[in-house]
Amino acid sequence: MDKLIIEVRTNEYVSRDTNPNLPFTSEEIARDAAECREAGAAIFHFHARKADGSPSHDTQHYADTVRLIRGQCDLLIHPTLGFTTATNDKDRIAPLMALAADPATKPDIAPMDMGSTNVDTYDHRNNRFLTKDKVYANAIGTLEFFARTLRESGVIPSMLAWSIPDTRTIEAFLALGWVSEPAFITFVVSDSYIGAHPATAAGLDAHLMFLPKNRRVHWSVIAKGTSILPFAETAIGRGGHVSLGLGDYGYPELGTPRNADLVRRVVALAKAAGREIATPQEARQMLTHVDHRA
Repeated sequence: MDKLIIEVRTNEYVSRDTNPNLPFTSEEIARDAAECREAGAAIFHFHARKADGSPSHDTQHYADTVRLIRGQCDLLIHPTLGFTTATNDKDRIAPLMALAADPATKPDIAPMDMGSTNVDTYDHRNNRFLTKDKVYANAIGTLEFFARTLRESGVIPSMLAWSIPDTRTIEAFLALGWVSEPAFITFVVSDSYIGAHPATAAGLDAHLMFLPKNRRVHWSVIAKGTSILPFAETAIGRGGHVSLGLGDYGYPELGTPRNADLVRRVVALAKAAGREIATPQEARQMLTHVDHRA
């Protein structure tokens, strides 16, 4: 079984209402990255944020953050594509491509959500939707553009699947050669976002039933709006990887943990299962396409 890749999803666009340790500034994000690397993480996903926590889509802001992270550790860097801060395809990927033009700031990984999803949240306790108009739109043409652009830049795509149709789209992209193997797939599960599979072992297994066959893939799992810890052991035991962080859930049941605290918990689960932890360099080797025709 492959070594376990732990990805930290440091901040997303959530507030500090449930956890004051959520990093906003470039300095806070870089410090968080260094702590997570020491704890055992290999990949670091971040959203650039202004000092007040509002989203930033400024290329220089991203570049400054990447430089600060790389000045402190060797984590694989995985910045976001703009969604709430940009609307058209070129604008969404433009900051990442500007970063990729400079070896000092070139990202290692970039996300591609492999379908359009209703991302309204549902309050199960009070039986009501908290929002009713949030759609994460990702047309096939958009995703083809992202895939081709990332391939040209040498950035590894992290393909997120919220549901089985997304996973089937990944299989089509592999068949078309728009994405190279080994593919990096991240399954999204959630209790509050009902556009995703339930955050249970059964919800994860439903994803795995449609994992592309006869393809070289690595898969991870994200739990949005809820703790991943109750079934992280399931993912570890099934040969998958784990992506978690305060950006997806504040973990109030643990007090006010830092992202590194969450990493250490996953490391402990992996060790108990007899699975080794991948370093950033090992993760890079696992996820990198090698052209055997040379």
